[in-house]
Amino acid sequence: MTDVLTWTVERRVELAERAELLRKELAGIDAEVARLEAAEVVFGQWAEATDGGRQPSRIVEPEPEPEPEKVVVGPGAGGMRLVPDRTEGMEAEVLTPEYQRIMAIVAGANEPVMARDVAIALGREITPGKVEPVRGQLRKLSDRGWLARTGSGRYLPR
Repeated sequence: MTDVLTWTVERRVELAERAELLRKELAGIDAEVARLEAAEVVFGQWAEATDGGRQPSRIVEPEPEPEPEKVVVGPGAGGMRLVPDRTEGMEAEVLTPEYQRIMAIVAGANEPVMARDVAIALGREITPGKVEPVRGQLRKLSDRGWLARTGSGRYLPR
């Protein structure tokens, strides 16, 4: 009796697995039929418009594209760096006004400055949300050769 029960369970599992595979195959076939039906409609429209390909297509002719307008590119646009790598003879005028102000603040200090000092000089609040962007700007200027960074995280002109 247990052999019949075992066989019944095994057969049911086997058939359930096969049914799942057939459902997946059927779904794939249905998708392909839908794609072919869409292609049939498009080809039928083309054939009607061109008399089976014997006449030039009157289906939407592309309009000539207008000339693109000239775009004036400034620093930071289209992948340009806001802070370029500093090379010999390059002056701070190539930087954006914000970075020029930071450079002037650092250059005018008597000693190396912290990000907090620069934020105060820029007229910003002394909260982490206002000081951290300044720290990032100082680090960027340092990484690109405009400022020197001390071990204690202070900045001074090169």
